[in-house]
Amino acid sequence: VQVVESGGGLAQRGGSLRLSCSASGSAFSITPVGWYRQPPGKQRELVAEYISGGNTNYADSVKGRFTISRDDTKKILFLQLNSLRPEDTAVYYCQAREVVPGTVRGSRYEYEYWGQGTQVTVSS
Repeated sequence: VQVVESGGGLAQRGGSLRLSCSASGSAFSITPVGWYRQPPGKQRELVAEYISGGNTNYADSVKGRFTISRDDTKKILFLQLNSLRPEDTAVYYCQAREVVPGTVRGSRYEYEYWGQGTQVTVSS
């Protein structure tokens, strides 16, 4: 399984970037579902994700500035980053979920995969 992020880079305060993520290589169903980030010297944290029913969930710090979206046909996940701040500087990771049918009818297993991350740096 491969999870690949792209679109990071250097932006100025108030600028914008758009991140993309795709997942491939599974014999079953694998879908990118969320974005996380890890600021320098800190733990990885949720940025935005799709939850049940197609709803979305955002970290309070990015609400109103970042937008998660997806192309269901191509199974690509996006993250639009607007009004960037220096504190948004981090490595951004994409999380993908693989669903594997179980041996018992109706059962299934879910596995999470991560990309290698893409660096977002916001200068002041």
